[in-house]
Amino acid sequence: MRKFYLVTLLVLGCALFTHAQNDPAAKKVIEAFGNKVKASKGITAVFTLNSFTSKGRATGSKQLALSMRGEKYQLKQGKTEIICDGKNVYNFDGAKTITKSSVDESSQTLSPQKLLAGSYEKDFSYKLIATRGKQNEIEMKPLDNRKNFQKVNLYFDKAKNILVKARILDKSNNVTELKVNNLNLSAVLADHLFVFNKARYPKDVEILD
Repeated sequence: MRKFYLVTLLVLGCALFTHAQNDPAAKKVIEAFGNKVKASKGITAVFTLNSFTSKGRATGSKQLALSMRGEKYQLKQGKTEIICDGKNVYNFDGAKTITKSSVDESSQTLSPQKLLAGSYEKDFSYKLIATRGKQNEIEMKPLDNRKNFQKVNLYFDKAKNILVKARILDKSNNVTELKVNNLNLSAVLADHLFVFNKARYPKDVEILD
């Protein structure tokens, strides 16, 4: 779940984070979406994550649901769940273990709020590589060659100024595609979504912190 979590948030973050001095045309596209997200008081999103080998063979498909408000978020995939109440992050593995860490302790994790705040502006180079049809395509490459991926391509709807798809190419030429099935930037979210409640989990669940 942790690997899946990091990959997914990386894709989301690439769409929102950057203020670096790169391709001005790409920056304009990214900021058009980023400004909408930053102005939102509540966000819900549903994604489909598809994986492919270097030869194009499909290896799996998963669905991810995100709810977010300010510094707080809930991320769900199947039985697994991550909750951030703004101070602590609770990662439930879907079975019997919950890992607890403070937001400060999780500072190396690509969390939604850090990405929205533009904390990774020095990590990528980017450029607008295609404007065909109804979409703008932006190619992003990590400045640190130690990253486990080669590049991320982002696809934005021209008319709506929203992210519709992202494509990650890893060092082994495997591909992960994230499709945005539903995005609501005007969601009204209940407070309890972002409050950790042990009673919601199995009685024998273990909390590690």
